[in-house]
Amino acid sequence: MRGYTLEKRLIKLTRQITWRIKKMARAAKAKKEVEVSLETVLWNCRVALRGVGTTEKNRDAVIGLVFLKFAGDKFEKRRKELQEQYGDIPAFLEKPSFYNAANIFYLKETARWSYIVKNASANNIAVIIDQAMADIEESNPPLKGALTLNLFATLGADKSKIKDLIDNVNQIDEKRFQEEDLIGRVYEYFLQIYAASGTKEDGEFYTPACVVKLIAEMIEPYSGVVYDPCCGSGGMFVQSMKFIDRHNGNRQKISVIGQESQAETWRLCKMNLAIRGIAHNLGEKNASTFTEDLHKDKKVDFIMANPPFNLKGWRKEDELTDDYRWRGYTVPRASNANYAWILHMISKLDVSHGIAGFLLANGALNDPDEFEIRKQILENDKVEAIIVLPKDMFYTTDISVTLWIVNLNKKAGAVNGRQLRDRSNEILFMDLRRWDSNIEEIVIDKGKNKKKKKTVLTDEQITKIKKVYSAWQSADQSEYSDVAEFCKSATIKDVRSHNYSLAPSKYIEFIDHDLDINYAEEMARIQAEMQDVMKAEKKSQQMLEEAFRRIGYGID
Repeated sequence: MRGYTLEKRLIKLTRQITWRIKKMARAAKAKKEVEVSLETVLWNCRVALRGVGTTEKNRDAVIGLVFLKFAGDKFEKRRKELQEQYGDIPAFLEKPSFYNAANIFYLKETARWSYIVKNASANNIAVIIDQAMADIEESNPPLKGALTLNLFATLGADKSKIKDLIDNVNQIDEKRFQEEDLIGRVYEYFLQIYAASGTKEDGEFYTPACVVKLIAEMIEPYSGVVYDPCCGSGGMFVQSMKFIDRHNGNRQKISVIGQESQAETWRLCKMNLAIRGIAHNLGEKNASTFTEDLHKDKKVDFIMANPPFNLKGWRKEDELTDDYRWRGYTVPRASNANYAWILHMISKLDVSHGIAGFLLANGALNDPDEFEIRKQILENDKVEAIIVLPKDMFYTTDISVTLWIVNLNKKAGAVNGRQLRDRSNEILFMDLRRWDSNIEEIVIDKGKNKKKKKTVLTDEQITKIKKVYSAWQSADQSEYSDVAEFCKSATIKDVRSHNYSLAPSKYIEFIDHDLDINYAEEMARIQAEMQDVMKAEKKSQQMLEEAFRRIGYGID
């Protein structure tokens, strides 16, 4: 009896242990899902704000809360470090300089995320959030003008909706802020909505992180000034710093300057850079790069940019016709800004070593209206590489785009520890349009089952592109060779012979895969299949005729 009782107890204990293990596994799985499913968090935020306000205001509300959580998480982490070092001494824990020294914003108690979560159900939660924003901006000069003040008071959302927002944003794990450009990713999500609804402003693009990473790997911004003339939410700058981190560089050797025409996006960029501790100069305000260049006399070492594609009306017909940026070239036409962007960026580069990586619509490769500008750019030997990217890489457009590498120093010499050959009057062409198998699918509207698919470049693919480019540049040419349907090294003579076209298809060898077909075998296979089809069709006809005969309606 005693043994039986012991056996029952062991069985019960085993069941309890099993139940606890399963519970822990479920909890771990749920936590993992919360950590990785940013889309779900943002979707739930949209649901919470449905029918409340404009998409722009809702976007700013979500981004504002994401910012508060990000700042709050970093603050609490730093606070714990100070507690471990100094104990619970207010003189240390509440000293702003101890936080600022670590590029972390000091937050008053009422501006901390924990306080906002604690008061999420309060009747005045909108006021609490707006005050937190105002206090943070006032206490941290780098954030001046970056935050949208008094947003929640004018949003029109009741306290229950705001609480839902807070609860959803609170699910974002702090690790996500370290892993990626989360502020930019939230911005990207709302651009999807614009794209799906057809209300997106023309030319407003968030550059996919994989593309920005590719640009950084190609131009190698180890030290110097990085410039973006249309900086958007600041993704280029974030990735330039991540490039430094990946290669164990020194962040202090890099500074970033930029400009953005849209006021709300300019604020977003300041916020994104400030919370990451990235020193920056975006000018005192938002402004058009063409009509009001805020960095007019500045020369830079690197440019990373994704200008608005095919921007119309960037100048009036009689405006900027004698601008210094077009000297030596014809004036870019007012109906399309693509070549105005190119010339602007060339004018900004340090003439001894400046290098730029930027994206343009494929139409710029062979635009007949800007033939003379393109011809002169090529004869001046400014272009080093042209890389056509796969289709569907952007949420807001499905067109294929091109990465241009403009380099003002194509001479032989040592660069970043590598010995480069003289590439004067040579251009590397690459065509990546066949690299379209890596697909990321995002649900835009669950209720209507709307989905958006986009192509992404893997780290392995980025490494391969960089390896080909580096091998082509290298003084040791043993590792580079032209590859059909992939890459080709062309000379200025080749370019002249193709009337200064920059379309890679003009230079990269095309393989006629039809030549690989054994027509005798293929026709025999098709013949056999057709025989089977015709036999099956004849049998079906016979069966149909027999069925009609049985019911007294013969078909003769």
